Amino acid sequence: MKRMRNFGVLMVFLMIMGLSLNPFEAKGQIIEVGVSGGLSYYIGDINPNKHFSDSQFAWGVLTRYYSSSRWAFRLSYSNISLASSDAVIQYRPERGLDFKAKIHDISLVAEFNFFDYWTGSRRSYVSPYIFGGFSTFFFNNTPANGTDLHSMGLWTEGVEYSNVSFAIPFGIGVKYSIGKRIGLALEWRINKTFTDYIDDVHGLYPETDVVVDGYNYTDPTDNYLSGMQRGNSFDNDWFSYLNASVVYKFNLPKNRKCNVGVDSKYFRYY
Repeated sequence: MKRMRNFGVLMVFLMIMGLSLNPFEAKGQIIEVGVSGGLSYYIGDINPNKHFSDSQFAWGVLTRYYSSSRWAFRLSYSNISLASSDAVIQYRPERGLDFKAKIHDISLVAEFNFFDYWTGSRRSYVSPYIFGGFSTFFFNNTPANGTDLHSMGLWTEGVEYSNVSFAIPFGIGVKYSIGKRIGLALEWRINKTFTDYIDDVHGLYPETDVVVDGYNYTDPTDNYLSGMQRGNSFDNDWFSYLNASVVYKFNLPKNRKCNVGVDSKYFRYY
């Protein structure tokens, strides 16, 4: 998790540098809409450091607005599946814990292209980029067998928590234009969340275990006593989304009173 935090700090630094070297300009008025799909995974109390382990499928939709050839702003919805288990990760296999979760995430991020880029340009058709922003998400978690303990009013550590939280998404990617209106992107998005309960593991073993149909969901291996450490309460959970996206470009109408519109130097199609 420390490496991911350091990576996030680096992304912020690079975006600040990009803003100082290439301020916003009102030459590009473009909207893109598209879809994404790829792999999602989680880092937390069950899996503290194995990236892409227990990867699941995720998908999303997005809209992107370009203010210039270097800066864009993206609003997106992501439907993300997560899962992990002590049996697979082997970080603390003696606990015998597992979970699966569904996340519905809405994010707003700013993107900085390292090179000039427009979808539809033959001259500026490819660029690596970084991004960062803010998101809010709803999550629903259960043990791996799907038993919905929360609908029964049961909480494995005896503490009820909210299933709505916030995150700071950031990451890297590369864009590539393949036609007049079609663009592709490949990116790795990391989300630093403000909750430690995505995996339903946080602090100490409670005085009373949660037992349903003879199965102990709090302590499946019966190896622990009340007050012993069940999770790491000092680190929140993270989730990531490695995805490919395809977008379709729309040019916004020009305002004759303003000097806006796509700068012709970027295009050879028109």
